[in-house]
Amino acid sequence: MTRRVLETEQKALEINLDEPIYGAFAEIGAGQEVARYFFHVGAAAGTIAKSMSAYDKTVSDDIYGPEQIGKGRYVCESRLYKMLDHEYHLMEHRLRNERPGHTFFAFADTVAAINYTKTIKGDGWLGLRFQLRPDTPPNDLVVHVRLLDQDNRLQQQAIGILGVNMVYACYRYFNDPETLVTSLLDNLRGRASIDMVRLNGPDFPDMDNRLVCLWMVKNGLSPVAIFGPDGNSLHAGEFLYRHSILVARGSYRPPTLVQQDMIRHAYDQFLAEPEIDRSKAYFLTEMTLENLKNGTDTVDEKDFIDRSTLLCALGQTVIISDCVEHKKLIKYFSDYKVPRIGMVMGARKLEIIVRETSEKHADNLLAAFGELFPRNVRFYIFPAQHEKSGEIITARKVNVPYAIHSLFDYLLENNNIVDIKEYDPGVLNIYHKSVLKDIQEGRTGWQNLVPPQVADMIQELGLFKNPPLS
Repeated sequence: MTRRVLETEQKALEINLDEPIYGAFAEIGAGQEVARYFFHVGAAAGTIAKSMSAYDKTVSDDIYGPEQIGKGRYVCESRLYKMLDHEYHLMEHRLRNERPGHTFFAFADTVAAINYTKTIKGDGWLGLRFQLRPDTPPNDLVVHVRLLDQDNRLQQQAIGILGVNMVYACYRYFNDPETLVTSLLDNLRGRASIDMVRLNGPDFPDMDNRLVCLWMVKNGLSPVAIFGPDGNSLHAGEFLYRHSILVARGSYRPPTLVQQDMIRHAYDQFLAEPEIDRSKAYFLTEMTLENLKNGTDTVDEKDFIDRSTLLCALGQTVIISDCVEHKKLIKYFSDYKVPRIGMVMGARKLEIIVRETSEKHADNLLAAFGELFPRNVRFYIFPAQHEKSGEIITARKVNVPYAIHSLFDYLLENNNIVDIKEYDPGVLNIYHKSVLKDIQEGRTGWQNLVPPQVADMIQELGLFKNPPLS
């Protein structure tokens, strides 16, 4: 059944008329746009206990404390949580005895809208700490938004709409978390991209933020979502800012010994590069939405969780993306001033990328390969073994279309494409599709083709439809 999307004013008025809902708004930057919607529609006295904005940095620091993690940045995750902590505590302290039947909330945002010279593109952190029943611990919904309008006034309006969507979603869609997440972009499609959502609290005991990341990408809130080894949502701007990254795209269904060998040696080689600061480098694994669909129109959420469970157990930070083309993912991270980007892949994958790029952009090869290989990007290629002849295929041995031989040679000589120097030849004949088939058909022997920890978890948890151990 199709959900009817209400206008922002209708949502704000409905919340205002819901008597138990009562809270405070604290907004930094881009005006008090969220509170303004609730004031504008009327009956705000039934919802708003306080509305404030601490624009001056000294005043803001006096209320919420100075920023250490954000290094003086006020549009950051740590600032938002300080605001939520402070404002929700005041609600409880001042009003719990006066309003015993109310469900309290504290809404906070810290936003930088686009400036006149357009050197600031516009983004913000928004959060809602909210109760669903009186006298119960609160829940948190925290999001990061990238503002896409090219006008300051329109970006302010977008923040107001998003804030109303958050309040409405938490009180109306708490029983349907995917709808809660999807509705955040109501009346904002094309105007904003929400690239981090975190939902947790006592009313969401089974909430898996890995699924939240999947829903974000699947429902078009953002082309990229990230979660850490603990399964919690992360934002690129907070932990990758000015850090170099190496990304390995794969299916990880399941992670095999050949993938782990590729990852280990590629990252060692990446860290050894003279331009890489080892203290400011991360390794990320990536699964694309297309890969997760397995040739169908939908994503099997259990299959996704099975893969994610293994990657998290291996200590990986995971990207889910709708970036079928590598250049789209590269462009996404360039906005966070990532100095060096490495892409690790097998030789067969390189061959496919080169062929598809040359066929799709035959009339403008230089521009196409320029987007794929900007100055700060390097492809690290893991060798493949020919299934019949046993020949080792490296980057210099892949088959490339004749028309781009000279261009491909230039990329090799310029070190835009490099071979991974160290590897274990004994694992090159492991193919993840064969391993998966063996698991699903109940065969033995596959346990020796994956890391021991992965084999144990697959059997104990019944991952990939393997029956659990009795």
